[in-house]
Amino acid sequence: MRTIRIVALLALCAALPLGTSGCATSVAHWIVAERNRQGDLALDHKNFPDASVAYQLALRVEPKNAHARDGLILVQLRLAQTFFAASEFEKAIDALAVASRYSPKDDRVLSLRSEIEQAEIKRDIVVSNFPQYKQTAASLLRAFGQLKTQNNEILLAIKRFDYTYDTADLSAAIRQSYALNEDVTRLTNRLQLYRQLVESGVPEHAAENLAPPASLLPLP
Repeated sequence: MRTIRIVALLALCAALPLGTSGCATSVAHWIVAERNRQGDLALDHKNFPDASVAYQLALRVEPKNAHARDGLILVQLRLAQTFFAASEFEKAIDALAVASRYSPKDDRVLSLRSEIEQAEIKRDIVVSNFPQYKQTAASLLRAFGQLKTQNNEILLAIKRFDYTYDTADLSAAIRQSYALNEDVTRLTNRLQLYRQLVESGVPEHAAENLAPPASLLPLP
């Protein structure tokens, strides 16, 4: 239906004398409205790349269109946040640069850009202090993730008592709870050491106060 309307509009414009501005304006408005509709639809489906393209095409026709500008800024912010969360800082900055072309003083864009730039600086410091930070972080994430499994086992033991009435189930839950507490304490100590390493690097003369980096490797 939209295609039929635009074809009819173009045919009507072709029949009018050259220099008729009304038709050109009508076609431009239609194109902008259609691109905005496409952008809105893509945004609703979280298809940020397609939404960005649609809004930018609308702005090429009508650079001051508020709907397209606001939509594009929102989309570029979402893209930048996605890249930021994936540590793809350059792509995040590029996404914000697109938004800045149409709204150079947008507080949201400026704030996120500053946050990303600060993260870049901090990352460089972390890499300099402790190059193995990624492997250690992955190890800690796995270890803390296993705590959920231990907690679930405690819950299951308590629930079993509800129908077995066997205090052995409660005893098992207590033993598992003690073990869980020990693991939480141990992992918290590793986490504190990890923070110290990424903040200050590996001390040269503090072996008696800090465990060696090998202690941060995955648990057997």
